[in-house]
Amino acid sequence: MVEPAKKHWYEKLPHPYAILFFIILFAAVLTYIVPAGQYTRISIDTALGKRTVVDAASFKYLGTQFPTDLMGLFQSLPLGMIASGAIIFITLISGMMFKVIESTGALENGVGVMVKHLGKDRYNVIIWVVTYIFGFLGAAVGFENNIGIVPIAAMIALGMGGDTLIGATISAAAVGIGFATSPINVYTVGTAHAIAQLPIFSGALVRTVYCIVALAILAQQSCSYMKRLRQDPSKSYVLGVDTEGLALSKPLEEYSLTGTHKAVLAIFIIGMAAIVYGTLKFGWYLNQIMAVFLMITVATAVVARISPSKMVQTMMDGASSVCGGAMAIGIARAIQVVLENGKICDTIIHALVAPLQSVGTIASGWLMVLANCIINFFIPSGSGQAVVTMPIMTPIADMINMTRQVAVFCFQIGDGVTNLIYPTMGGLLAMLALVRVPFDRWFRFAFPLTVKVTLLGCVIMTVMSLMGWN
Repeated sequence: MVEPAKKHWYEKLPHPYAILFFIILFAAVLTYIVPAGQYTRISIDTALGKRTVVDAASFKYLGTQFPTDLMGLFQSLPLGMIASGAIIFITLISGMMFKVIESTGALENGVGVMVKHLGKDRYNVIIWVVTYIFGFLGAAVGFENNIGIVPIAAMIALGMGGDTLIGATISAAAVGIGFATSPINVYTVGTAHAIAQLPIFSGALVRTVYCIVALAILAQQSCSYMKRLRQDPSKSYVLGVDTEGLALSKPLEEYSLTGTHKAVLAIFIIGMAAIVYGTLKFGWYLNQIMAVFLMITVATAVVARISPSKMVQTMMDGASSVCGGAMAIGIARAIQVVLENGKICDTIIHALVAPLQSVGTIASGWLMVLANCIINFFIPSGSGQAVVTMPIMTPIADMINMTRQVAVFCFQIGDGVTNLIYPTMGGLLAMLALVRVPFDRWFRFAFPLTVKVTLLGCVIMTVMSLMGWN
């Protein structure tokens, strides 16, 4: 008899939904153990307008607990879905839009023609170019704003002989790293600079170098994985994942673009350009982006002569294909709901930052990064974390002779890079849902990448701290 192959540790993990529920359960247990505490909030002007931030010296224990009972535990799930409604809906609408575009054959033929001209054997070039394109979008436009274009990367990856994980690395990971290391990120750097009373987007040169090198690390790791995959397809982390609608369905030489295909692609490109312009010029966010997605969907149906009934049915099919991932976003948000209702978020933050005052400047910098990495799990919003942690980090930096610029950089590293591996990051779950990469398999690739980029940031931070970067 042939003995069954021994399973790796990651193959024994429960379903991602089960893992999320266990984390929610653990958070509920913490509400019985961790003392409830609270900072006083005050209103200040930031890069995003009036924001409520914490008074660093105001923390106090409340003297009573707010534990999560059985009803509160299960009620956190619908509350989490309500709280993350915008990201859930943009995931569903993205699925609708791409299903309608896909039904015209424009995306498949467009990707097929591109790969045919570049050649499958030049996958390294494609990976590097696409990684930096998505990285730029993450740096300039934002994270969730790019959810809708992720499936294109999956089609490119499958077209050049890769898998959907490659599609996720050159899009979701690139957007994430671009957003995390951006020198012009209004949500994180802009808000942190305003709170620390520094010129907005100052120190851009150092952050630009960090961004470029971090994206290079990602591209190199993606190319290495792609090389192993082409040598042995069984090494794929996403073996067996359904790729219907994303994979090319015919030989490369058979692909060409008709007039309808060109018109549909033009509509899509114009729509994406409008989103980039609107985001940078008018501060568009999810609601406006969803509206543009729906416009693209309707315009595509008109150009491709798809009947209203057929368009609606196709949209429903697209929504159903990403429904599972969309639901995971709400489930993940339930973790934050439990912690906030239990009033233990501030206690956790206070406990993490308290040791920073008792060690040297360099050690404090590394501990600041670590503290922000942990806090980011509980507060996945970049601007939200900035308004909670920077009012605390800024006076600590002053007391230990650390420049405020270095303190902002510590926050940026800890807040942004771990977005690649936390299941509480709704935008990441949305992107993975669109390219059909299970979170547990994504984690295998993203964890070592996160460690590398975080350590790179810490090395840069150490050098800049020694130089008195301000």
